[in-house]
Amino acid sequence: MNRQLTRLAVASMVLLVALVVATTYWQSWAAGGLQARQDNAIQQVAQLAVDRGLILGANGRKRFADDTRKRVNGQTFFLRRYPLHGLAAQTVGYSTSVGSRAGLEASMNDYLTGANTNLSNAFQHTLDRLGGGTVKGNNLVLTLKPAAQRLALSLLGTRCGAVVAMNPQSGAVYVMASSPTYDQNLIDKPGGYAKIINKKGDCGDASALLNRATAGLFTPGSTFKMVTAAAALDSGAFTPDSVFHDPGYCIDYGKKVFNSSNPDQTGPETFGRVTLAQGFQHSINSVFCNVGEKIGTTTILDYAKRFGFYSVPPLETPVDERAASGLYVNGKTWFPKDPNAVDVGRLAFGQERMQVTPLQMVLVASTIANGGEVPRPYVVQRVVGPDGTIVTQTKPQTLGRAIKPETASELTQMMVSVVQAGTGTAAQIPGIQVAGKTGTAETGINHVYTAWFVCFAPADNPRVAVAVVVEKQPNGFGGSVSAPIAKAVLEKLLNG
Repeated sequence: MNRQLTRLAVASMVLLVALVVATTYWQSWAAGGLQARQDNAIQQVAQLAVDRGLILGANGRKRFADDTRKRVNGQTFFLRRYPLHGLAAQTVGYSTSVGSRAGLEASMNDYLTGANTNLSNAFQHTLDRLGGGTVKGNNLVLTLKPAAQRLALSLLGTRCGAVVAMNPQSGAVYVMASSPTYDQNLIDKPGGYAKIINKKGDCGDASALLNRATAGLFTPGSTFKMVTAAAALDSGAFTPDSVFHDPGYCIDYGKKVFNSSNPDQTGPETFGRVTLAQGFQHSINSVFCNVGEKIGTTTILDYAKRFGFYSVPPLETPVDERAASGLYVNGKTWFPKDPNAVDVGRLAFGQERMQVTPLQMVLVASTIANGGEVPRPYVVQRVVGPDGTIVTQTKPQTLGRAIKPETASELTQMMVSVVQAGTGTAAQIPGIQVAGKTGTAETGINHVYTAWFVCFAPADNPRVAVAVVVEKQPNGFGGSVSAPIAKAVLEKLLNG
C-alpha cells in the first residue's frame, strides 16, 4: 500500500513539474517566438501589456526609447515613445502597437519584453503573468553617445550619408548616424509611415528607413587604398619607399586611367617620381593602379576578406539591416574565380564594382589603429534587469588578425602624412595627430562624387576611429566635404 502511495505521489509530482515547465516554456521562454507572429491578436494585446525596457545612451541618462501608459477599460497598456525624436532612428528602430518592429527594438525584443531565457527572469515573468502583475522588460544601455550622435546628424544636414565612430580597441560604437533620419513617433500616427518613406534627403532616392551606416553600399574610391596598401606591404611586394614614376595616368587594359583632380585644379595631377608612401599621401591613382597590376586581384581581395569584406559585420541589429562589402554583381557579392574578370587597376583605387558600407570602412581604419587586429563592433554595452542586476554585458573581442603589427605601423604613418600634408589637411586638430584617408568616388555623373573620409586619433594611442560618407556631391571631394565632418566628430568624442 505504501509503495502504491509512493508511486502515486511521484507520478503527481512529475505531472506537476511538467505542468510548471510547460507553463513556463509557453508563457516565458517561447514568448519571443509566439510574439513574432503578427497575425496573433492575443499576443499583440499581451505585448502591449508589457512595460518594455528602456533603451538608454552610453551615459545611462538619455532615453532613446521608453513607454507611456494608457488605460483602456480598466486595463493598463504601454505604448512606445522616442524622446530623442529620431536621433538614432535606424539603429534603435521602432516597435508599434500592431507588433511591427525594426532595429534593436526587433533584434533585442526578447530582452526588452523580459522574455529572454534567463531562468530566474523566466520564473519571475511567469509569476507576474499568473499573479496579474505588470511584466517589466530589461533595459538596454547602448554605447552610442547622444551628443556626438546629434553633432554628426547636424553636420550631415539634409545631405544623404552616414557617420560611424567607434573605439578601435574595444569595438564600442559611439556614433551611428544615417541621414536622412526620421522620427519614430510618427510610425503609429495616421499617415506617419507614408511621411517617413517619402523622406528622401538631397540625394532623392532611398528612404530614411535605410540604415546607411550598416546597409548603405557605396563605391569607396581612394579610401580602399588602405586595403590595397595593406596587401602590398603585408605581402612583402612593396615597401613604403618603393619608387614609381607618375606621368599623371597609368595604362589599364590599353587605356589611360588618369589621376583625379583636386578641387583647385582643372585637370589631373602629375607627380613624376614618387614613393608608395607619397602615392598614398597624395592619393595618386596611377601608383595604385600599378600596385594592383603587380599584386593582382586575388591578393587584394584576400586581404579585403581579412578586414571583414564578404561577410556581414557582426552587430546586435537585425542581420537583414546589415550588408556585406565586396565586389557586387546583380545585387550580390561576387568573388571572381577568374582574376582576369576584374579590372585590377581600378579595383586597387576603389572603383570597379567594389561596394562598401561605412561600418566596414571604419573597421578597416580601426584594424590599422588596433595594430592589425579586427575589433568586433558592438552597440549594446549591457542589458540590465528591472531590479538593476546585470543580465548580460558585452566584453571586447577581436575577429582575428588582418595584417602584421609592422604593416599597421607603416600604414598609420602613411595615414598621418595624409592629414599633415596630403589630401586630408582639413582634418587637422591642433595638438592631436590624426591619421586619415580621403576618398572621392565616381558616381557615373560628371563632376558628382561620393565623398569619403576615414580616420583615427590620436595616431600614437588611438581612441576613436571615424568613417564619413556623403552621397552625390557636386564637385565634392572627400578632403573638402567629409574630412571637416570627421574632424568635428573626433574632437567631440576625444574631448567628451
